[in-house]
Amino acid sequence: MATITLKGSPINTVGSLPKIGSVAPQFSLTGADLSEIAVSAYAGKKIILNIFPSLDTGVCAASARRFNKELSGLVNTVVLCISADLPFAAKRFCTTEGLSNVVTLSTFRNAAFGKEYGVTIADGGMRGLMSRAVVVIDEKGIVTYTEQVPEISQEPNYEAALSKVR
Repeated sequence: MATITLKGSPINTVGSLPKIGSVAPQFSLTGADLSEIAVSAYAGKKIILNIFPSLDTGVCAASARRFNKELSGLVNTVVLCISADLPFAAKRFCTTEGLSNVVTLSTFRNAAFGKEYGVTIADGGMRGLMSRAVVVIDEKGIVTYTEQVPEISQEPNYEAALSKVR
């Protein structure tokens, strides 16, 4: 379990992020078109998991925008923006914002993702949503970087994550 904060108030997650050097847990989540998308669909690519509570918050939206911008200069890399947002809302956000380089995935049909990656918020008003975290997976499916952002209202360390895929 990780203890993080939301505007200074402590909250907990259900577990811990995967260990660097470990094989990334497999998962299947719901895409913007309601199809099930498995992480294995991106085998052979570098994968950035941009995990957050909801695109309806300023910091989460900012992280999707930033990774979308950064991805345009990267080769053989995909950014998966993962939250409990309904696929319709995520699709609307990306369309409105003009984001075409990131893939939005929803956990609404697969609560196991948050448990396997240790990011489901376990208590407080945001219980059941994902915490803000970044996981980078290399082309062989090995975790090369993790960040559990300690304060949900803070943005992740983009440069640290991006340095693992450049």
